[in-house]
Amino acid sequence: MVSTIQSLPTDVVYLITAGEVIDSFMAVVRELVENSLDAGATRIVVSLWPQQWRIRVADNGCGMNLDDLQQAATAHSTSKIHSSADLWKINSLGFRGEALHSLTTLADLEVLSRPLGGNEGQRVIYNHEGEVTQVEIKAIAPGTVVTVNNLFANCASRRQGLPTINQQLKAVQGIIQQIALCHPHVNYQVWQNDKEWFTICPAQSGGKLIPQMLPQVRQGDLHEVNFKIPNLENSSLYLVIGLPDRCHRHRSDWVKVAINGRMIKSPELEQTILSAFHKTLPRDRYPVCFLHLTISPEQINWNRNPTKTEIYLHELTFWQEQITEAINQSLRISETNIKESVQTTRVSNLLKVAEAKGEYNFNSQNSQNSETQNYLKAVAQVSNTYIVAEHSGGMWLVEQHIAHERILYEQLCDHWQLIPVETPIILYQLSPAQVSQLERINLDIEPFGDKLWAVRNIPAMLKQREDAADAILELSWGGDLQTAQVAVACRSAIRNGTKMSLPEMQTLLDNWQRTRNPRTCPHGRPIYLSLEEPALARFFRRNWVIGKSHGI
Repeated sequence: MVSTIQSLPTDVVYLITAGEVIDSFMAVVRELVENSLDAGATRIVVSLWPQQWRIRVADNGCGMNLDDLQQAATAHSTSKIHSSADLWKINSLGFRGEALHSLTTLADLEVLSRPLGGNEGQRVIYNHEGEVTQVEIKAIAPGTVVTVNNLFANCASRRQGLPTINQQLKAVQGIIQQIALCHPHVNYQVWQNDKEWFTICPAQSGGKLIPQMLPQVRQGDLHEVNFKIPNLENSSLYLVIGLPDRCHRHRSDWVKVAINGRMIKSPELEQTILSAFHKTLPRDRYPVCFLHLTISPEQINWNRNPTKTEIYLHELTFWQEQITEAINQSLRISETNIKESVQTTRVSNLLKVAEAKGEYNFNSQNSQNSETQNYLKAVAQVSNTYIVAEHSGGMWLVEQHIAHERILYEQLCDHWQLIPVETPIILYQLSPAQVSQLERINLDIEPFGDKLWAVRNIPAMLKQREDAADAILELSWGGDLQTAQVAVACRSAIRNGTKMSLPEMQTLLDNWQRTRNPRTCPHGRPIYLSLEEPALARFFRRNWVIGKSHGI
């Protein structure tokens, strides 16, 4: 086997961001696991002994021969790049050749490795300059085992400045999860003090892994899609989102962005994601979203930070537009994903309640017998509040007020229009703050006498409403333009308790399905509840064999 690890030329070293990458347990695990992935490993075992400051990472990758082992811990030695031109076409996780050398300066380093096809393995020990001090033949399976002992033993101040052991272990768990999302085909086992801590089993995609990391999230709560980027060869956008009507969090800790197999920090892209979910979630809630971009290496400069988590991305605005469009498409309800919109938890609870009562109190009026289509068809109204809609996979209950509110809100966002009124709306006893707020959203307001104010233009949707004055007063209590748009939409939407004809219900359903974010209202409340055909069949026991259902 030919040696592949070489020292980088001096001109390349000068181009690489300097700095030590090993500053914690997590950093050691990150660098060693990334090396394992670069070696093609499909099984990685991480073992930690925090009290002994000891870490071991074992993999079943391609392994190294003795020549590579003797060169591996030398400064700026790597098999991943060889010239300055390679810095602009990086496809590996590691490329600087700093990690193992940094570890030799901070700890005792031992590496066992056997190349694929090799007859024997080698055990190599390095000194604090990265030089080999001991070599012996060792019987091991193909792959590599790296053991780091006495981490920071020669830097007592470094140990004292680290977070607590529990905080470091939490960081290790976090980095393993991040790496697993980007490389889901690998089996990850993590041990602590010779006891199994957690395992992440392989999956077809990152989205299939998330329920292993967030047990409260079910697979049906997630929607994952792959988008090919037009006119950009070998570029794609992979997206996993928690559907906002059933999956969100108190913090933005699960808004994650990865590029070419590595999780990164990108405030610009993270803000793009948060903006795309704006007015689809309840107040002070954040989405679950994992975004993985595959981009031509020439479009990325990884040499911004030694940890390689901060990058320079060319054509940032273009990618922000692609992300926004991908999220908008994922949140829509269409013929292709209508059957994926099953809210299994709610359906199960409803059926349990119904089974306990022993009956359904459902009365369908004006329903028509016709061929079931793949789109929603209005068949009835319940309590003058819920529209019963039929589709090929079952039926939905759609709450008419908030469905209409979503329609009107998006219309207002697209066409916010203030129109003059012939008779001004008179408001009484407004505070200076309320007057300023109405002026902030461009309402024409002026004094009209003692403690009286005249409003001479209003949002177009409020013109036909008798409670326009109450609505304007509501707008005066604060918030930005979008808050005002939500308030106007809520005021203008059809009220619960309003009787609707079948054509009116169908028009509402059609308009609602065409909105960008049909799953929730602007306040974040779910708009619909699905009762799918398989769940109904189980409850009514339609899967019984004919004959047995009659007691024969």
